[in-house]
Amino acid sequence: MDQLLIDVRLQREAVPSFEQYPFALDVIRSLHEIRLHSGVTFFVGENGSGKSTLLEAIAVAWGLNPEGGSRHLQFDTRQSHSTLHEYLTLSRGVRRARDAFFLRAESFFNVASEIERLDEEDLPAPRIGPAYGPQALHEQSHGESFLSLLMNRFRGGGLYILDEPEAALSPSRQMAALARIHDLVGGGAQFIIATHSPILMAFPGARIYQLAEDGIAEVEYTETEHYTITKSFLNDHERMLARLLDDD
Repeated sequence: MDQLLIDVRLQREAVPSFEQYPFALDVIRSLHEIRLHSGVTFFVGENGSGKSTLLEAIAVAWGLNPEGGSRHLQFDTRQSHSTLHEYLTLSRGVRRARDAFFLRAESFFNVASEIERLDEEDLPAPRIGPAYGPQALHEQSHGESFLSLLMNRFRGGGLYILDEPEAALSPSRQMAALARIHDLVGGGAQFIIATHSPILMAFPGARIYQLAEDGIAEVEYTETEHYTITKSFLNDHERMLARLLDDD
């Protein structure tokens, strides 16, 4: 099946200066082209590595709101996104996306508030809220609303860009999200996900890009720091704690 988004390229010749943010980020300095998986692509790395900045730029270049939501949710709580999207070229597949959504954990509350505001207006258009499930997003916990989004709003044939979706999900809910992503990919959906979760990044066959000081590189799941550190800790947590908490 043809994928929706094939690759992302940086127009390096157009960049005004690699000494200025966001181009000064190590990952952007070394960025040329990122080939995306037709199902799931992960961006992983330490805090500050540029995962969210890159993901946001891809979402905005696709036409999505930098604060999150679909193409139709074009609200603006605070102008904080970079200009990186202006220097990206997205290579789209032949197949057209039937849906698109950008989820960023830190501003999903604002998305829910905008949906609620629009549904309170006296407009001829159908209400937006029911597409997200039978219960209003603000009437659910943060984690429940995330899962409701995945279960109800997302559908096959869509491009879904998720920034740290595990932020409000317990381990069991992360596994439920993993199963739902699998179902959606089977229906032609494509995902680009920035995550710290070793549970989510275990998705079979996914492409994983590690963002580090020396740039961006594709890695295997078991080569990620998230996997090796988590495995070491769980296999011998007492020894790891003793080392971490040793006052000597």
